[in-house]
Amino acid sequence: MEDHLDRMDRSILAALGRDGRLSMAELAARVGLSKTPVQARVKRLERDGFIRGYSAIIDRERMGEGHVAFVQVKLSDTRSAALDEFNRAVQNVREIEQCHMMAASFDYLLKVRTSDIASYRRVLGERISALPHVAQTSTFVAMETVKER
Repeated sequence: MEDHLDRMDRSILAALGRDGRLSMAELAARVGLSKTPVQARVKRLERDGFIRGYSAIIDRERMGEGHVAFVQVKLSDTRSAALDEFNRAVQNVREIEQCHMMAASFDYLLKVRTSDIASYRRVLGERISALPHVAQTSTFVAMETVKER
């Protein structure tokens, strides 16, 4: 699908990636088109799945969720049914912000956000370790976020 993107589509995506709240008029001015063609392109980019949604960037520290840990997860079973079961179960753990299947010596990398280390320990012991087929976990605590997009 990437071959369907021209230079203008990429400019629109870059501008919206920096500021998803741009009005169509502002977006049109930034990319050098009039409003109507920009609206049509944005609708197409949304329909085709290049734009999956819009969201606000929340200050998680101010929300009391400043503790970030990355968790390597090894599963006891990596057949398709087990992976699917794990993938579904992960969706129900609110503290797991991101979950990535890895090509590594472990199966998944989770980004987990909690208020503090004590809360993280509870989430790890009661929720993450209880996910289907979890055999082993290793935790890495982030000391500081240097870049986040």
